Amino acid sequence: MSDKPDKRSTFPLPLSSVTGDARKSPAFAPARVAKPQVATPQTATRNAAGNGAQPNGAKAYVPRVAASPSKSHSDALLRAQPLPLVAPRPDMGVSDAIRRAMVARVARQGVKDTVVLGALETVQRHRFIEPALSAQAYIDASLPIGHNQTISRPYIVARMLEVLRNGASLNRVLEIGTGCGYQAAVLSCIAKEVYSVERIRQLHELAKTNLRHLRIVNLRLHYGDGMLGLPQAAPFDGIILAAAGLEVPQALLEQLNVGGRLVAPVGAQVQHLQLITRTGKAEWMSETLEGCHFVPLRPGTV
Repeated sequence: MSDKPDKRSTFPLPLSSVTGDARKSPAFAPARVAKPQVATPQTATRNAAGNGAQPNGAKAYVPRVAASPSKSHSDALLRAQPLPLVAPRPDMGVSDAIRRAMVARVARQGVKDTVVLGALETVQRHRFIEPALSAQAYIDASLPIGHNQTISRPYIVARMLEVLRNGASLNRVLEIGTGCGYQAAVLSCIAKEVYSVERIRQLHELAKTNLRHLRIVNLRLHYGDGMLGLPQAAPFDGIILAAAGLEVPQALLEQLNVGGRLVAPVGAQVQHLQLITRTGKAEWMSETLEGCHFVPLRPGTV
């Protein structure tokens, strides 16, 4: 289910309580999300290798070395040459079959982007949750990861990334809410550079531990206040939020490239995915998508 956006709405509210800088709220006009071309999902191997035609001529991205940001603001996960995304493991054959079934289900639910589906098939979700929950790793459900946080259900991860990509390649992307690191790993398959911010120190460390077995060189993890974004790495082609606020922070909107897209859950008791596209220096367009349920977006660090 989804709600239609108001014809004109004031969005978002000032962040003076967070940044100390009160700003005038920009006005938004409704926009439409371009539908990606329908294509048959490819195997993880072909997606990781960048082979085969993709929607709008795009190709799957093979993770590579990103431009190195300031060492004081990042955690480089790997400094070697690019290697396969997932290290071999004895149970890989079993998990591959289960993961393919998960991806097929997500495709039946309406996700068409083969690049996103290929990334979902590549990343082993069971590696990012507690072993006691591994039997539920590939069902379409959010699961607890500690600290009152969750790993998002596979469909919503794929849906948000499909909307973010919109059938085009992504250069630099910012994720707000690293959590256990799963979505960041999926993002690293579809964008050239990925920056992810987590406000909970123990989750930041958990994500580093979970990602250590992966050969990812285009992903940087940051511990900090996600509501402030990451100005030292801005601007971004895409920004994705894994927590819901009553509005999208102005700081994040201003860190989008013109033409950039932001996807976020918005609301309190009732939440919906919101797509925001920057159309000019001080102009944004907003569209409300389907309903969702996320943990709250909070300021500061813990």
